[in-house]
Amino acid sequence: MLSSLKQKIIDYVFTVSKQPILLKDLLIANSQYLQKLHVDPVKLGFRLKVGRAYLVYIALVILFTVPFTAITHGLFANLDPHVSIIVAMLLTAVIFIFFNFFRVWLVDQVALSQIKKGWQVHFPFFPYKEYNRKIDKIFQQSNKLELPKKDLQKYILDNLVD
Repeated sequence: MLSSLKQKIIDYVFTVSKQPILLKDLLIANSQYLQKLHVDPVKLGFRLKVGRAYLVYIALVILFTVPFTAITHGLFANLDPHVSIIVAMLLTAVIFIFFNFFRVWLVDQVALSQIKKGWQVHFPFFPYKEYNRKIDKIFQQSNKLELPKKDLQKYILDNLVD
């Protein structure tokens, strides 16, 4: 259920291109993803709809803050108003800060999904989980050799077989 909810959120928040991902773009994106760098969304063919991301985030925040405020209302009603103001300020800051984390998480999820889809096109007989690091290593070697794009796939497949 959680994965289907995640997929519905991703489908609602992103525009994903139907164009296939080019081999070199896929290999660069995989390398960046493995190094925990930000992946270029244009090369993987997706775009974040920021307004919709805000709407989903606001819904999630409301889902968690309403029960929190219902539980803690009695406590804060009896405390000094200054404590309530400080807690409200901190909670507001946390909500705004965590939107950036939420956005990065969404982009990472879509990037991995797009990488796996592209992987199925270019390397259908090599499962992503098993071969992603091996192919990345071979791709790094090919960059050092400055191979042209047309020879890249042949070089990778030849080195995988060895």
